[in-house]
Amino acid sequence: MQQAGVNAYMAMQKEGLSGRDLEAAVLNRAANMLRECQEKWGQEGFEALLDQAVTFNQRIWSFFQGELSSPDNPLPREIRENILSLSVFVDSRLIDVLMNPAPELLNVVISINQNLAAGLMQKTKQDDAQDQAVNPGELVVSA
Repeated sequence: MQQAGVNAYMAMQKEGLSGRDLEAAVLNRAANMLRECQEKWGQEGFEALLDQAVTFNQRIWSFFQGELSSPDNPLPREIRENILSLSVFVDSRLIDVLMNPAPELLNVVISINQNLAAGLMQKTKQDDAQDQAVNPGELVVSA
């Protein structure tokens, strides 16, 4: 399962994204896939769409779990633990959706994905602004 998460990341990296921008893009894509399921709920073929969206979300959250569990992860312990707790909740909710399909069950996962992505993007903007303040006039390229 973790390899599949890596593959999802690599697919997004081909679009020229890296670091926090990449993580935010992957989370936004996951949220959009779930939202599309809600919009097409009950229509022909929505089951396959739901399966793809849930699988994608499970893969990226499994990837995050692996990364956050690594002793080399630079995030503070409390943040890692909070995101890991979120990942357990997301896993549980996605299983609920598969066992008892209902479009409203997707709302909280969509919200978590969007809010985490927004936080990552905000942090990226703050980092870029700090880099510009330290080195005015220099081009800042995110790693």
